This record gives sequence, structure tokens and C-alpha cells, in this order.
Amino acid sequence: MFVFQLKMFVRFLVLTFTASLPHARASLPLVVNTWPFKSAAAAAWSCLQSGGSVLDAVEQGCARCEAEQCDGSVGFGGSPDENGETTLDAMIMNGNTMEVGAVADLKRIKNAIGVARAVMEHTDHTLLVGESASVFAENMGFVAEDLSTNTSVSIFSQWLRGNCQPNYRKNVSPDPLKFCGPYRPEGAGTRGSRARLVNALSHDTIGMVALDQDGHVAAGTSTNGLTHKVPGRVGDSPIVGAGAYADSSAGAAAATGDGDLMMRFLPSYLAVELMRAGTDPSEACKTAISRIKKHYPDFFGAIICANTTGHYAPAEVQLLHCC
Repeated sequence: MFVFQLKMFVRFLVLTFTASLPHARASLPLVVNTWPFKSAAAAAWSCLQSGGSVLDAVEQGCARCEAEQCDGSVGFGGSPDENGETTLDAMIMNGNTMEVGAVADLKRIKNAIGVARAVMEHTDHTLLVGESASVFAENMGFVAEDLSTNTSVSIFSQWLRGNCQPNYRKNVSPDPLKFCGPYRPEGAGTRGSRARLVNALSHDTIGMVALDQDGHVAAGTSTNGLTHKVPGRVGDSPIVGAGAYADSSAGAAAATGDGDLMMRFLPSYLAVELMRAGTDPSEACKTAISRIKKHYPDFFGAIICANTTGHYAPAEVQLLHCC
């Protein structure tokens, strides 16, 4: 295995893509993931090499990140919301059958990607959310645990001492740029823009794509979302076609970045459909990202794309000058 790193504004962001052969060559099997989460890629690769399916590989790779609390942005103990609670989002997709399992706003359960797969394999549904998703997980045998840690409690306490800055409220009173809530609605224009104060390190996602020797494809995501998010907020990660998408007749893609914007454009779905039409992975990813940047020039994010022949590429990354 080798590691190919694309560094853009290195001070803020490094994306790492791990595969089986040098990046200029196409080969299968293949594991590609966002961010420098090398042990997650290694876990997925080991699974494939041991005869596991692409679904097994994606689940084990994302689960490794959840257990290791990758970058504080995946798994328990990170990204507390306005109430100080850590909640998890995850998704897994089978590119052979187009089945999807996903969970959002999952509480008390550390293995979000495992619960997402249970949704896919033990229900006719696609997405379960909130407390009901947690109860489902417990009924499926997942252990209920406190997702808070000393780190997440400290992050929350510091945020409260700083008058709840940053936050993601607008057009409310009291002024969300100065005060904590509770908030009540005010007229439009009270505050004209979202809190784009967060940089690329404030919320990440592991997005993973796996292809086996026969070209079977799976994709998955896992994250604890946006730090200081409004309780109940769901980003792009568990949304089919936004956080990830897989189709064994075309390829797969997975995204990371500003999920509130990315989910409005379904970039992973778009990238896969472009690859289906013959576009190479690099151009497919760039096109999907550029559509978002056209409407939101300060958007930051990235997509990884891989087609069924084993060619893969990342998209460009645009970051705020935040510091």
C-alpha cells in the first residue's frame, strides 16, 4: 500500500487517499478514503485481503475511525452540540443492490456505521434518526454508552464561557453573535449570514469507497457532525447521494466538508452519474465541486471518486481564509 497526499492550504487541511497501487495506474482491489486516516484505510484493506466483502471493508474501515475518534470529528467524544451532547451520523451503501442504511442524530451508540448497516440488513428502511434510531440499535444488540468524554465536556464548557461563539443561529433574538440562547425568532435580515466562522478542522467526515477484484463497489461515511450545531442538525454524511453514493455499474464517490451546503447539491450522486457517462474521476469530482462553488464561493469541501476500472481522484478544495 502507499499513501498519496494532496495538500492545499496545508495549515488547515490535508486529504489522504490510500490505494493498492501508485496513483497513475488503475488496479483492483482498491480502498480510497478522505483525510489522513491511515489506520481506517489499513483496516478496510486488510478486510478485503482476507476475503471480506466491500461492505465489510467499508464498515470495518469506518468503525476503526469511530473507535479511534479520528481527528475528534468521528465517533464518540467530539463535536458537542448546543446542549453539550455528541451525536453521530453514518451511512453505508451497497453498489450491487443499491441498498442503503443510514442513521442520523444517533445517541448513546458508539458504532454508528454498524447501526447503519443494521438498518440496511434488518429493515426495509433507509434512514433512522434520533432517539428512535438509538432504541433500534439497542434492540439490535448494540451497547448503550455515554458518548461524552472529558474533551467534549471541556469544549462545551469553553463555548458556554465564550457566550456560545460560534453558533449557527440567525434572525433570532437575543443577538446570537453576542449571547447564548434560548432564542426567539426575529424578522429576516436580523442576521444576514450563516456562521462561516468554522474552519475545515471543525467538522470532518470519514468517507470511504471500496472496490473488490470483480468491481463490486460500496461506500460509507461516519461523523459526529458540526461542533456547536443546533441539536437535531443532520449534515450530508447520512444522506444518500450527498455524503456518499455507490453503483457497481459506474463507480462511487464520498464527500467531506461543509455538509449543510453539500447536501443541497448531491455531489456524490452527480459525480457517479458523470462517471457513468464516461467522465474520468478527476473531472467528475471537479464538476460536482464547482457546481457548489458557483453558488457559494467561500465553500470548502472535497470529494473522492473512483470508477469501476480502479481509476480514482480527488476534487479540488477551497478553504476560507479564517485565521
